[in-house]
Amino acid sequence: EIEIIIPDDFHHHLRDNNYLIDTVSHISYNYSRILVMPNLKPPVRSLDEAISYRNRILDSIKSSDKPITFQPLMTLYLTDKTTSEQLIEAKNSNIVYGCKLYPAGATTNSEFGVTSISNLYPIFQTMSDIGLVLCVHGEIVDPDSDIFDREALFIINVLKPIINSFPNLKIVMEHITTKEAVDFIQSTGPNIRATITAHHLLYNRNDIFKGGINPHMYCLPILKSETHRLALLEAIKSGSSKFFAGTDSAPHAIETKESSCGCAGIFTAHAAVELYAEAFEQVNALEKLEGFMSIYGAEFYNLPINTIKIKLRKESWTVPKTLPFGDSYVIPVELILSI
Repeated sequence: EIEIIIPDDFHHHLRDNNYLIDTVSHISYNYSRILVMPNLKPPVRSLDEAISYRNRILDSIKSSDKPITFQPLMTLYLTDKTTSEQLIEAKNSNIVYGCKLYPAGATTNSEFGVTSISNLYPIFQTMSDIGLVLCVHGEIVDPDSDIFDREALFIINVLKPIINSFPNLKIVMEHITTKEAVDFIQSTGPNIRATITAHHLLYNRNDIFKGGINPHMYCLPILKSETHRLALLEAIKSGSSKFFAGTDSAPHAIETKESSCGCAGIFTAHAAVELYAEAFEQVNALEKLEGFMSIYGAEFYNLPINTIKIKLRKESWTVPKTLPFGDSYVIPVELILSI
């Protein structure tokens, strides 16, 4: 049994409307705060839209039997039309904690995203000036590029030029998946960090094809080779504050996963803390779990460290085969070690 400060999740997809009662229930059980992704349809592009979405999230908690101690941290979706005035207003609200850069077409509901990164350079300057965090989905969207190389190419072609042009801009490269990303993040200054998901720590690309094509193991960025998974494990084992938790839990109804063109996303919110604990136990580093889950991200986002603590106890637990998701259901990731 171990005790840790209640964690925060700095990358989470709650979806919206009738899905919220289910998604918020899962993640609020063992988490204090989550950074909510803005890629709805339509996306969350303004402070007013962020406030409205936040209210819907909080209303879903009020309709349950749980105390309201859970805090959604909102983000804005950057587009070619985002203005500096919008970002200053958002920063001053104490509701919005970051802006998300989705290259158009990179992942679910990213068709509203940025068509040219250079269009956002004035916006990046404003974000640097006011201390608003830039969260990036780090993949290029060139359809001719190999899907397993898109993260490394993004670092070279997009992220490095942004950092060189805006050396003080706070950036989180979200859900990194490769040794190249680990090495790059470790080489940068204190204003550049990365999140790592539990599923990229626990699974590799072979898991997409075990027993046939498994759409529930399909996500973006896609699972990589074992070499890259081991590099991610070494990153968390190091205890470096450059890396912290972002689950990227991304539920999709079963009919949209088990289809001719299954959606990208893996659902881990039901056991996010336990899945991370499994990864840390694999590398005999459970003493590093608390920093990764509960301290490093909060410090980077200038948030107070939570005071509540939770206990993790290793015992047998069978994950349900399905979990409710609005009018449908979702297939959750299973635990490996049953922590």
